Amino acid sequence: MPIYAYRCNDCSFEKDHLQKMSDAPIAACPSCGSSNYAKQVSAAGFQLKGSGWYATDFKGGGSSAAKSSAPESAPAPSCGSGCACH
Repeated sequence: MPIYAYRCNDCSFEKDHLQKMSDAPIAACPSCGSSNYAKQVSAAGFQLKGSGWYATDFKGGGSSAAKSSAPESAPAPSCGSGCACH
């Protein structure tokens, strides 16, 4: 379940609430009871780092001899402007 940040615009009370995505937003401030208790926009709680997943990641089986017998390919040429687009 996602965690949503809420803030009261009247008393500045802030709290994180664990809610289902299908739950209705919380309308009343738990501190002062005001109806100005609103969901805040916040950043995601995770970051994607690294170079990503490859077809060879976490695959089982297959011999390493078959992989090593494949011919090596030459590096792809670049366009000459230094952008490494190829």
